[in-house]
Amino acid sequence: MANTNSAKKMVRKIARRTAVNKARRSRVRTFVKKVETAIASGDQAAAKTALVEAESELMRAVGKGIYHKNTGSRKVSRLSARVKSMSA
Repeated sequence: MANTNSAKKMVRKIARRTAVNKARRSRVRTFVKKVETAIASGDQAAAKTALVEAESELMRAVGKGIYHKNTGSRKVSRLSARVKSMSA
């Protein structure tokens, strides 16, 4: 257990940061799930609009340090490929 004032403060800061990051990660997953739902239903227009929102949210999470840059790019790339393949 933390026994110095600075260590106790760091414990509090880490707890706050963890909660914020958890909420951000959950928000990204929600947007990605909307794209996947639209793909599953076969609605290409809805999938494209959901993809734009999800891409924005993923890149925002990358900027906040939730995901690595390459991870965000990979997720966007795979989602967009799935949406693109709907038209074929």
